[in-house]
Amino acid sequence: MAVKMRLTRMGDKKSPFYRIVVIDSRKARSGEYIDKIGYVNPLKTPAEVNIDIEKAKDWLSKGVQPTETVKSYLVGAGVIEKSEKLSAPKTNDKKKKKD
Repeated sequence: MAVKMRLTRMGDKKSPFYRIVVIDSRKARSGEYIDKIGYVNPLKTPAEVNIDIEKAKDWLSKGVQPTETVKSYLVGAGVIEKSEKLSAPKTNDKKKKKD
């Protein structure tokens, strides 16, 4: 079973907030989750982020893979250290036409 730490959308239309949950990667975005780690409210300035650090460290030690967005929130909360690259490198190599 592939387990991930990702966001699930909650709230009304045009007023979303997100829960950070541990969930089987094959489940739907708003499906049944295993554990709730925290929440994010992007409508406040700055965005309100609340993460249970102990739960997050426990799940990460068990091998749960966070998504890129959740990883950035975990770095901001100090749960994990920022790596050199958070996502795959983007290349701008364009093929040159042969004349």
